[in-house]
Amino acid sequence: MTLVGVTKGASAEAVREAVRLGLDDVGENRVQEARAKRAALGARQDLQGPGRQPVRWHLIGHLQRNKAKLALELFDVIHSVDSWALIETLSRLSQTRPRPLEVLIQVNVSGEPAKFGCRPEDATGLARAVQRSKALALRGFMTLAPLCKNPEAARPHFRRLRQLRDEVLAACGLPPAAGQLSMGMSQDFEVAIEEGADFVRVGTAIFGTGDRGQET
Repeated sequence: MTLVGVTKGASAEAVREAVRLGLDDVGENRVQEARAKRAALGARQDLQGPGRQPVRWHLIGHLQRNKAKLALELFDVIHSVDSWALIETLSRLSQTRPRPLEVLIQVNVSGEPAKFGCRPEDATGLARAVQRSKALALRGFMTLAPLCKNPEAARPHFRRLRQLRDEVLAACGLPPAAGQLSMGMSQDFEVAIEEGADFVRVGTAIFGTGDRGQET
């Protein structure tokens, strides 16, 4: 299981300190904020975890197509791919990368109108589109559960994403490595882990509240 420290609203120095203490994966919601933070932190190789490997940067917020080129310069993994148009844009822009861009398909399992993510019934088609691209590598699926005081209320949504993942992998003939699950935040990550999360996106529990809003 990978802990992605969500640094929305956190200072560059707070990020540097978290990395010094063992954080290997950093998640940002906004491309512009990531650019400013990366500039303040220095070159990729300058920010290394205890294992002396460069920190991996994850985009966990919604990605607009007009920011895709900049996102490719800043992030190693994109968790929020949710449309055929975005897949086409990322595939085209990633042609010259030395290795395929790692992406996860964001699914709006809860069906909330305010949330980004594809409909569950579209997940298989999007997975096939990624599968066809030589410039992209499918790493799994991401979802946001509704914000609730009781973490147990998130369990059915996490369980549904796990079931959907199994259905998509079977339909597309994809290996288990393409089915990692990104789900769970500060208030419900323990339930997400019980339901099979491979990535948990934790911000408030690491960096405090501040002016953070929703973590992803």
